[in-house]
Amino acid sequence: MRVITFGTFDMFHIGHLNIIERASQVGIHLTVGVSSDELNFSKKQRFPICNERDRMRIVHALSCVNEVFLEESLELKAQYIKTHKADCLVMGDDWLGKFDEFKPLCDVIYLPRTPAISTTQLIEIVYEVGKNSEC
Repeated sequence: MRVITFGTFDMFHIGHLNIIERASQVGIHLTVGVSSDELNFSKKQRFPICNERDRMRIVHALSCVNEVFLEESLELKAQYIKTHKADCLVMGDDWLGKFDEFKPLCDVIYLPRTPAISTTQLIEIVYEVGKNSEC
């Protein structure tokens, strides 16, 4: 089974690794769509800390990842599924139900997120530490 998943994967952390490793266990081939800098800005009104090229390199370096591509549009998810011949779309359960529209194209599985970690949370912690430092 060919599996596809999507994410920004900014400031790569254990939650990212957990979801990618678990997605890879669903099938025999894992393709990961990494959100472009522009797509991330359109969703969150901020650019990622790490640029798209570096984020793609980090994800591609994982032994459980077979293929990485740049996700440039949310509206192209169906096309990405078809292009990469995915049998299954895997996403975190924070997106529960949001990708059910793709069930005619492939299986859709929502995996539990790693508790108590998120990129947004890490950015806020780093910002607060920097703001309160005496340097």
